[in-house]
Amino acid sequence: MSALRAFEAAARLRSFSKAADELHVTPAAISHQVHALEEDLGVRLFHRRSRAVELTPSARVLLPGLSEAFAGIQTSVRRLRAHNDTGTLTVTASPSLAAKWLVLRLHRFQTAYPDIDVRISASDDVVDMARGDFDLAIRYGTGRYAGLDVELLLGNEVFPACSPHLLAAGPPLRVPDDLRHHTLIHDQAVDQNALAPTWAMWLKAAGVKDMPAAAPGLTFSGTHLALDAAIAGHGVVLAYSAIASDDLEAGRLVRPFALALPGLFAYYVVTAPGALERPKVRAFRDWLRQEAAAPNAEDEFT
Repeated sequence: MSALRAFEAAARLRSFSKAADELHVTPAAISHQVHALEEDLGVRLFHRRSRAVELTPSARVLLPGLSEAFAGIQTSVRRLRAHNDTGTLTVTASPSLAAKWLVLRLHRFQTAYPDIDVRISASDDVVDMARGDFDLAIRYGTGRYAGLDVELLLGNEVFPACSPHLLAAGPPLRVPDDLRHHTLIHDQAVDQNALAPTWAMWLKAAGVKDMPAAAPGLTFSGTHLALDAAIAGHGVVLAYSAIASDDLEAGRLVRPFALALPGLFAYYVVTAPGALERPKVRAFRDWLRQEAAAPNAEDEFT
């Protein structure tokens, strides 16, 4: 196994010295292991060059299977370590949901489960749940995640929202056509998604004509930033119910109009197969369910 590991690293990196660094041994040790493997297999695996090594046809046959096997071993070890129910729970969540929904509620989970150390990574980056780097993910999308366990957490509808101070100070916002006198706040990520409801869609549904939704305004790279801009009174945002619920409940935002468009995407709890067998993961999933089902309530810390 040591010889096979030495060969795989040297062949993958095309260097005995880089393989030695990766495996924390000397280049001479790598050379010795490879030579022993060549003797055992009765084939030559490398052509030694002055500054590099070149794989022989035999090595090219051997390498893919070994790389796959060692990757499988690493994945199995990660899964085993994740399966051992330590006190750390790793969660990856979309930044906007983490900022405007999850962190406002986490103290209740900590009170109920003080022995679980929750670590949140706020990112929309694609992660491989099977690697065991994260115990649970909360993702915004269609809910189609092949090979994973998926459960709906929060649905969405989309509607205009603004600060009550902006509503009181004017210009008036009595009918949708009054939006032409206000700054429209945009979410860059939403505007670039062809399936997401946009200002143009809402204005059309509201019967507003001859008003360019892309008129000069404010554009932000995240939903939570766009909401915060609206709370600060900088304009009117197209809000998503799952993210804006606490701000609406607290009165930081108000809905000037009743019309809402259904969101095609929602927030989902995503776990690797078998992950929910672990008590800490199941406890967090169950807590998320309870929070999503509870009536909107302003966090007592805000």
